[in-house]
Amino acid sequence: MRSTKLVIALLVSAAAVHGAHAQTSYPCADPKDLSNPYRLVTGWAQTPRPWGPNNALTVDANNNLWVVDRCPDDACVPVFQLSPQGRTMKNFGAGLFIEPHSVTVDRDGNVWVADAQAKEGKGFQVTKFSPDGRVLLKLGKPGEGKGLKGLDTFDAPTGVVAASNGDIFVAEGHSGLADDNSRIMKFTKDGRFIKTFATRGTDDGQLRSPHAIAIDSQDRLFVADRGNSRVVIYDKDGNFIAAWRQFGRPSGIYVDKNDMLYVADSQSSDAVGAANYNPGCRRGLRIGSAKDGRVQYFIAPPVVPNPVLQPPIAVAVDHNGAIYLGSDDQMTVHKSVRN
Repeated sequence: MRSTKLVIALLVSAAAVHGAHAQTSYPCADPKDLSNPYRLVTGWAQTPRPWGPNNALTVDANNNLWVVDRCPDDACVPVFQLSPQGRTMKNFGAGLFIEPHSVTVDRDGNVWVADAQAKEGKGFQVTKFSPDGRVLLKLGKPGEGKGLKGLDTFDAPTGVVAASNGDIFVAEGHSGLADDNSRIMKFTKDGRFIKTFATRGTDDGQLRSPHAIAIDSQDRLFVADRGNSRVVIYDKDGNFIAAWRQFGRPSGIYVDKNDMLYVADSQSSDAVGAANYNPGCRRGLRIGSAKDGRVQYFIAPPVVPNPVLQPPIAVAVDHNGAIYLGSDDQMTVHKSVRN
């Protein structure tokens, strides 16, 4: 146990010595070496209906939780704002999405939602709402973009995040095609295209079907490069910084106000030949420093009546340190707090 920690510590130190652009590839952090100082809280959410499948959640500057779940019909209202006590404060967005996959709130309180599916002329867009739920703009073309590599469409956008200056970054490439458009697109806050970076592949700075994106206090981007079982880090201009494997095969990713990194691994498997093959890596939530990559804690997936259901796929953390885990299979939002 101690030897594993020592190896990771030495690797982190070596990366720091060689500079910010050092490629880092540590072993997947073993839960046996990590503590879990959290406990699960039940019955915390007061919502007008039960949760649907969800993997779009974030926390705003006022410490309110935002969740966008997947609705079965256009009458269902998917965008929720909840207080830290779990009370529903806002609920809007009926009929606008096919599969809301990510949500972020910018510094002006505007809410951005990425829709990762397309159907009947709808979806594959990123929508910007005012704080009270008015649609302000939409990026992409409704229902278009699968397999396309243009600058005005998205190939299944999975993640959206806002930088400190208001710039917007969108991760895409979840269409399931062998040549999907795995990349990051950058826009101004009013929707003007700035640039695109990353391409599909396994080399430094490349991505394979990125599944989520987060940003730290320095505006560094942390991309859940799930197809490559790693977290890929870029600066705000798209320059590659590092790739970390110690956090597992990332489905969900979040950086809190203290630059702690939370990565939800819902897929890692020891099955040779499987698409999600990531041997020796247990599914669950790994928590560590976004500054040096040291993994400190591990939370095992919540125990549910049906063990076949996939573990939580998304994560957000509030200013008090409460952790929220979104789940598409389990159709709930789990909450954990410090012991």
